[in-house]
Amino acid sequence: MKAWNTWERVLLGLLVLLLVVFGVLQPGFMTPDALADSTFNFSEKGVLALALALLIVTGEIDLSIAAILALCSLAMGYAMRAGGGPLAMTFAAFATGAVAGAVNGVLVTRYKLPSIVVTIGTLSLYRGLAMVALGDQAISGYPEVFSTLGNSYVGEVVGVRWLIIPIEFAILLACAVAVGLVLHRTVWGRRLYAIGANPVAARFSGIEADRYRMALFVFAGVMAALAAVMLTGRIGSTRPNIAMGWELDAITMVILGGVAIEGGRGSIVGTMLAVLLLGLFTFAMGMANVTGIVMSMVIGVLLIVSMVLPRLLQRKGAKK
Repeated sequence: MKAWNTWERVLLGLLVLLLVVFGVLQPGFMTPDALADSTFNFSEKGVLALALALLIVTGEIDLSIAAILALCSLAMGYAMRAGGGPLAMTFAAFATGAVAGAVNGVLVTRYKLPSIVVTIGTLSLYRGLAMVALGDQAISGYPEVFSTLGNSYVGEVVGVRWLIIPIEFAILLACAVAVGLVLHRTVWGRRLYAIGANPVAARFSGIEADRYRMALFVFAGVMAALAAVMLTGRIGSTRPNIAMGWELDAITMVILGGVAIEGGRGSIVGTMLAVLLLGLFTFAMGMANVTGIVMSMVIGVLLIVSMVLPRLLQRKGAKK
């Protein structure tokens, strides 16, 4: 894998600075238990960010990914009400995610519609379906296995008490390694970069760009389903507003991680550094009792800065 680029080193420096500053200013922040618990704050969002990173590398985007999560959680609830067990509920979530992602993919690839327009529409459609189906109600009473998945630690499962890594975070790391290997070490990954950098040239070189885009939209739906299983297990219920607004957080993580919004550039290393940076930052702000609206403002500022600053660094490097 290539050496870290300038922006990834900047993110690593910011992550270290964040740990030092909040470790000094916020008592208890740097304890192993607190750092482990902080990962519950961003593991599901990180899973969404990995899928979005691949899409944005190819010059596409999926603004409906959090709404797909809500729809998948709803499918789990309906499967439970129909008498299905944990496997049936999990299958319902993944099937729903794959179908929802495929709808996005077909509209983008077959009908040549802009992905940002398509997924704005399906965001409203999928979220609306979840809200109409649930109204002001919630579905609860999920099997214990989902609570274990969403709230337990790896050490509790394997019988090693000191291993206080949440299962959700372990899943995120495993997904990051798998996605990173595909993107950075395979022909498939190099083709994704080619599609994002110059889709016309990629098509003339024999790359079936639409097939790859379709696969990525389905993959985004599947990753949303995985996040739905994790989140539903963690909170123990399906609610109409589940994961509301998470698409902005996930996109911010991707762009902050150095993935170019126009496509063709970016890495999973940078994305994961941004996931950790943004996740730990919001956790620390929560410990300091900062309100949610202030956090939303900060995320908006970070989204803008993460698009502007890398370009300034590139221009500075080009002048040297």
